[in-house]
Amino acid sequence: MPDPSSPPPPRYRSKAVATWLAVLGGALGADRFYLHGWRDRLGWLYWPPTLLGLVGVQRMRAFGQDDRVAWALIPLLGLALSAAMLGAIVHGLTPDAAWSRRHNPRLPARSSGWLPVLGAVTALAIGATVLIGTIAFSVQRFFEWQQQPPVAATATVPARDAQLPPRTA
Repeated sequence: MPDPSSPPPPRYRSKAVATWLAVLGGALGADRFYLHGWRDRLGWLYWPPTLLGLVGVQRMRAFGQDDRVAWALIPLLGLALSAAMLGAIVHGLTPDAAWSRRHNPRLPARSSGWLPVLGAVTALAIGATVLIGTIAFSVQRFFEWQQQPPVAATATVPARDAQLPPRTA
């Protein structure tokens, strides 16, 4: 019978699971919570930009392409997704010995196989696509914004002379 006063055995943290959690839910910090628990502050920092980016997507769907708030919010989602994919690449390509030292220090090292590598390849494809799309969207919106005339300059103010009666000679 196990001794109730002894600490529970350490939980094994799989590199493959962490990699695929980063690919599928990394924008919400799923891989961070798996590795470090629910108290991980960096995991919670993924939520605001992701949710604000989703609000931007909803605003663009509701108000169209001319919504400037959506222009500012949508790139946050792209950056959050890109950061999550970078985390998946780091997880997937970390050597097994280094992974075991960092995340499973009191457990014997295990071989992770090809699943983390396939996750890293998937993350590279998704992350590159999202990052390029985010940059293209942001640059396009910036130049469209530059081409629009300022609101104050379009208002017409009557000339001072137009209010005076005509002069007689």
